Amino acid sequence: MGASLIPPRATARLQLHRGFPFDAAREQVAYFARLGISHLYASPILTARSGSAHGYDAVDYGSVNPELGGEDGLRRLVAELRRHDMGLIVDIVPNHMAVGNHDNAWWLDVLQWGRDSRYANFFDIDWDVPDPALHGRVLAPFLGKPYGEALRDGEITLCLDAASAQLYAAYYDHHFPIAPEYYAALLHSGGETLAPFVRMFRDSLRGGRGNREQGFAAAQRALAEVMQKPDVAQALRGIIERHSPGSAEGRALLHRLLERQHYRLAWWRNATDEINWRRFFDVIDLAGLRVQETAVFEAVHGTVFRLYQEGLIDGFRVDHVDGLADPRAYCRKLRRRLKKLAAERPADAPGGAPYLIVEKILAPGELLASDWHTDGTSGYVFMNQVGALLHDPQGEAPLRALWSEYSGGSSNFADEERRARRRIPQELLAADFNACAHALHSIARTDPVTRDWTLGAVKRVLAELLVHFPVYRTYADARGRSEADAGIMRQVIAAAKRTCRPGEALLLDLVDGWLGGVAPRTVTRLAEQRARLRAIAHFQQLTSPVAAKSVEDTAFYRHGTLLSRNEVGADPGQFGMSVEQFHAACIERTERYPAAMLATATHDHKRGEDLRARLAVLSERPDHWAQAVARWSMANRELKPDIGGVKGPDATDEYMLYQMLVGAWPFIVDLNDREALTALDERLAGWQQKAVREAKRRSGWVDPNLAYEEACRTFLRRLLDPSVGSAFLRDLSAFVSSIAAAGALNGLSQTLLRLTTPGVPDLYQGCDWWDLSLVDPDNRRPVDFAARAAALAAAPADDELLQQWRDGRIKQALIARLLAYRARQPRLFAEGRYVPLEVAGAKAQHLLAFVRTLDAGPALLVLAPRLPTALLSSADSLAITAESWGDTRVMLPRDLQAVVFTDLLDRRQAHGRNIHLGQLAEAWPLAALTLND
Repeated sequence: MGASLIPPRATARLQLHRGFPFDAAREQVAYFARLGISHLYASPILTARSGSAHGYDAVDYGSVNPELGGEDGLRRLVAELRRHDMGLIVDIVPNHMAVGNHDNAWWLDVLQWGRDSRYANFFDIDWDVPDPALHGRVLAPFLGKPYGEALRDGEITLCLDAASAQLYAAYYDHHFPIAPEYYAALLHSGGETLAPFVRMFRDSLRGGRGNREQGFAAAQRALAEVMQKPDVAQALRGIIERHSPGSAEGRALLHRLLERQHYRLAWWRNATDEINWRRFFDVIDLAGLRVQETAVFEAVHGTVFRLYQEGLIDGFRVDHVDGLADPRAYCRKLRRRLKKLAAERPADAPGGAPYLIVEKILAPGELLASDWHTDGTSGYVFMNQVGALLHDPQGEAPLRALWSEYSGGSSNFADEERRARRRIPQELLAADFNACAHALHSIARTDPVTRDWTLGAVKRVLAELLVHFPVYRTYADARGRSEADAGIMRQVIAAAKRTCRPGEALLLDLVDGWLGGVAPRTVTRLAEQRARLRAIAHFQQLTSPVAAKSVEDTAFYRHGTLLSRNEVGADPGQFGMSVEQFHAACIERTERYPAAMLATATHDHKRGEDLRARLAVLSERPDHWAQAVARWSMANRELKPDIGGVKGPDATDEYMLYQMLVGAWPFIVDLNDREALTALDERLAGWQQKAVREAKRRSGWVDPNLAYEEACRTFLRRLLDPSVGSAFLRDLSAFVSSIAAAGALNGLSQTLLRLTTPGVPDLYQGCDWWDLSLVDPDNRRPVDFAARAAALAAAPADDELLQQWRDGRIKQALIARLLAYRARQPRLFAEGRYVPLEVAGAKAQHLLAFVRTLDAGPALLVLAPRLPTALLSSADSLAITAESWGDTRVMLPRDLQAVVFTDLLDRRQAHGRNIHLGQLAEAWPLAALTLND
């Protein structure tokens, strides 16, 4: 498994950017140490595009981001961490880097030199696409309008950089270098003054690549040295002016020059159909890297390897591992290198193997392969499991029926997903889809037996495979498929045969073989082996973006039975999870990946952890919710505006909006506080626009329906305007008050389980208090760390925490006490067993109980309430009375029946053959009872 010898006790995720750099993080180290965190867990730290709010758009893997404080700032942060016996985990992004603009030297070199660039193989570029206009060239789809219009409007110009003598075409902030082979011809038009440089540039292109690069650079330096001379400057200005798009002749000259370059300028809309390089999903300014190549692997990881070797970094999270050509080989190679470097770390650096996790979405029943040699995934698995546990299965049928009533559509999420999967490959990923189809068709053409299968037929069966694909991707290679992947593909082929054309079922079987059903290394002809490996890579790097864009970025915004289940890593088709299923998942994690990360909030989540916990309460009270929605939809009909004949929102978007209003409504709010209501309105407006566009029903990112969006925006503004929607606001506030305590208790149970079940708990920034955040960028807002540090230092009494639970300090206190215990008993959590306990009595279904044990040493008995509506006697209090628990009791194993447990939270004691919940009532509504602490 390659698990770390000393896994982190607990991590705290921070989003670094120029508004919150290393020094700002350093100032919070003391607070996190006091809270009980062992490792900071940082967003990417290498140089990203200027102004990046997240760091996933690297432009230079060779340096630490200067906007974060550079390497000096990093060293200051690490020094502070070491003073508090803490470590650092960083996010790395091997799949892609930012392109376009003029800040990525590798990309600019490719544009300038084409296939001869030393970086041509760094990017996942198909230089041999069937389109003759792109053969040997790179599509550059960075224009905001069609190429001809941009050229006509003078937006594309020829420029010359005075410092470097670099010629380039400029389109706003985008620079497109002119190929070296055209310098001599351009300078020749400048007359005798530039004649020496014409010869110099012409001569520079002789010899091999290295000589050409050196010669060309020398020629540029020579020209730069004399550019300030009046005659040279005048001659160069003349060249630029002759290519000015302001005249028909200049425009024609510029066009001819651009058409000869190693790139083809194009409108951004062309990317969907024509792009010939892999992107991160459909993002045109993030280009895929070929990190499977040794040179690329070394260049991408060189800096972080050095920082790890020097003892500055202690672990890694690999972003979007499924985007890579061969994730298994990559992870194993990364682990091997880190193991070698570990022996070279300073003696005072934290020891043991580095913590290594991967960002991966696992489908229900899918397991991360143990031979990847990682410590597990980055937390989505647990986030889905604990979220499902909080939902009452009895609420599923009425809530699905209610959704169908308002939306007029199916309540089956799988139906929505399949519709999206049919649409997305053609609308957003057509070029990638076509590339995969061509790769498969080329295999068909190599054999007389299969050559008559047409490209159209291949596209049809490929589309069916994508519709029915149940996971992000498979991992076939030259050896063929694993047993798990073979099972997945059997399922996919069987489903595709039910929906494909009858006459093309045979082709499905052939495609199945080409995609790894027959191990490529068993094919005798080397050319065919390579063709099959290319097709496998195309397919496996296509299924991931199809899944992400179809499910998370489309179906999640079209299906609204209960939005708390529409979360990254979750399957809305799985409404809930039983106690028994949750226990089984925890035991499995103990056996397979005991150091996997446990997250309940991330920088990518759709809704904050406590917002989801509150919405889960609706599963316990579907009738209460149905009545509220009926009142609101009736009362607010007249608030829907007509914008140019377009009314909005429609019933589907309105229903989802009410859920978000309930979930995001602050715990403490004054209905007369216009400033607070305006702030909430602005936050929800950001979510609303994103939701409407991602759904692609009434609007979209490519072709936004601005009238519909404005109607939705105006409706929301009116709802939250006390002078317009006062009656609604009072009703909404009362409704939220009726479920807020239950939602808060859900949030506390979720936190308790994250900190005590097998794995490494992660605290996302700001989630030490209540987290009612929305989708990004709302979930990346600044955090008031000073207030949190002051609250922790004040150490308020339990009575105060319980009475003032709405301010969030009770959650912070729970985290601090549990993390303090983890610090005292690290082996219990790193190596201890997870033992489910039987619960009996009237409210047995409302409690999850287990014990963590380690030999004859310490033990922790955890009692987490669930489905709390039936437990709480008051909507204003988190207390659960003895009467509410009734005869509910936890059955202890024989070896724990004669001991005395002490509650970490309030020092209550419990003992006996059974633990009666009535013994623990009236104070904290949950318990973590210790033995031998």
